[in-house]
Amino acid sequence: MRSGSLNEELLESEELFNGRFLHAFRDKVVLPDGSLTVREYFVHPGAVMVIPILQDDGERCMVVLERQFRYPVGKVIVEFPAGKLDRGEAAFDCARRELKEETGYAAQQWARAGIIHPAVAYSTETIEVWFARGLVLGSRCLDDGEFLEVFSATSDELFQWCSDGTITDGKTMAGVLWLQNVNRGAWALNWQNNLIDEVG
Repeated sequence: MRSGSLNEELLESEELFNGRFLHAFRDKVVLPDGSLTVREYFVHPGAVMVIPILQDDGERCMVVLERQFRYPVGKVIVEFPAGKLDRGEAAFDCARRELKEETGYAAQQWARAGIIHPAVAYSTETIEVWFARGLVLGSRCLDDGEFLEVFSATSDELFQWCSDGTITDGKTMAGVLWLQNVNRGAWALNWQNNLIDEVG
C-alpha cells in the first residue's frame, strides 16, 4: 500500500509537558498539499499485553483477566494483564514480569502475536501482544499504589462481554479478536518453551 504522498514533514517541535509517565509535544508540520498545521501528541514508552490461557479446549478456552479502576474514565475496567516497558526493557521480559507481578502466574510457553497502536491520533504508544500458556500460579507482587482483582473467564464469556459493553478497553477487545482467530485456527502462533525454573 503506497503512503508516501500522505506523509507530513516536521518543521519544528515544542515540548509541552514532561511528567512521570507521559511526554507531550506540539509540532508544526507541512501537510501533503503544502499547507501548515499543528499536531499535539504524547510520547509513550511502549507497553505489552498478555493473553494468559489457563485452559485450552480448542475453540473454547479459559483465560486470566483483571478488574482495575481506571482513573481517567472513573470506572472499574475488565482487562488482560498489561503494563508499560521499563527503560531499556525487552518486550518479552516485560510480558513475563507483568504477568507474574499482577496475576502471580508464570508461563511455560509464550508466543508473540504482534503489535497494536491503541491511540494513533494522539500518542506514539505501541502495545506488543503476547500469548502465554502452561500457567503455574505463584505469588503476586503488585507495584505500590496498584490495586486489582484477578479472575478467570471462558472465551464465550469474553465474546459476550465485548458484545454487551462489559468490556470496553480497546486493547482487550483487540486481544479478544486475536484469541478468537487463534482458537479457530485462522491466525497461527509460534509457541516457544520457557524454562519452568523461571517461575520463582
